Amino acid sequence: MNPRSGNVDEILIPANAQNRYHVRSSDLPLSCPMPGMYLWNSHPKVYMPIAETGEAKCPYCGAQFELL
Repeated sequence: MNPRSGNVDEILIPANAQNRYHVRSSDLPLSCPMPGMYLWNSHPKVYMPIAETGEAKCPYCGAQFELL
């Protein structure tokens, strides 16, 4: 079994492992941690407005998000 697999055979990525993430409009509404990330080692979920400026920064972990 893949140690990074999720509940329904999905591959999850470590939360807050990168400092910069590129997101698409299909990822909105934007939250950190994002869906598809492990939650056991992360901070509480926070939603960030990114549609107006195209950029957002998580107040918990400092991850920067850029809308493509």
